[in-house]
Amino acid sequence: MSDFSRRALGAARLDPTVYEEVEHDRAASVQALVIVLLSAIAGAIGRLGSFTLAALAANTIVGVFGWVVWAGLCLAIGARLVPRRPRTQSDIGASVRVLGFAAAPGICQALAVIAPLRTPVLVLAQVWMIFAMAVAVRHALDDKRTARALGVSLAGWAAQLAVVVILLTVAPRLVDHRAAGGRPPADAVPTAGYLGVVKPSGVAPPVE
Repeated sequence: MSDFSRRALGAARLDPTVYEEVEHDRAASVQALVIVLLSAIAGAIGRLGSFTLAALAANTIVGVFGWVVWAGLCLAIGARLVPRRPRTQSDIGASVRVLGFAAAPGICQALAVIAPLRTPVLVLAQVWMIFAMAVAVRHALDDKRTARALGVSLAGWAAQLAVVVILLTVAPRLVDHRAAGGRPPADAVPTAGYLGVVKPSGVAPPVE
């Protein structure tokens, strides 16, 4: 088993030694990024139930952005709840690596492409990632209180869920609107900006 696979599986199993290991390994930053991307892609596949390239790319971007919101809020909330010395650039990098590996359980979301399993798999994956993020928060904040770490993880998850739902709802509408060019359909009812004079021969040109 490769080092990446071992760490990904260990993170998914909520093995604290793996989170401790990646926290002190700067080379694991790329691995953490790959895990976040794989989790986002898996989530996009699971939600869509298809592999349409454009929709897959858009949903993957939303998934990555959701993780950024979640991780950022966990660090921000945790920093207020757990006072500690000012963070150095190294501390922040270590925290991001640890939180990135917490996305490992999300890779299982790809199984939701099977329609009968979609809802159970997606729900299980979210719950699993919440617990993984709690373990990661403990290491990122050097706080061994599980209840507090779980609370921070839940707060961040709720916020990122709201952001993801909004993005997934608004984005398709914006795309459809731009595709239509903002022009009204041919059978649209005339408004105040379009006045026509009805004559036996038809409709006269618009009068502004």
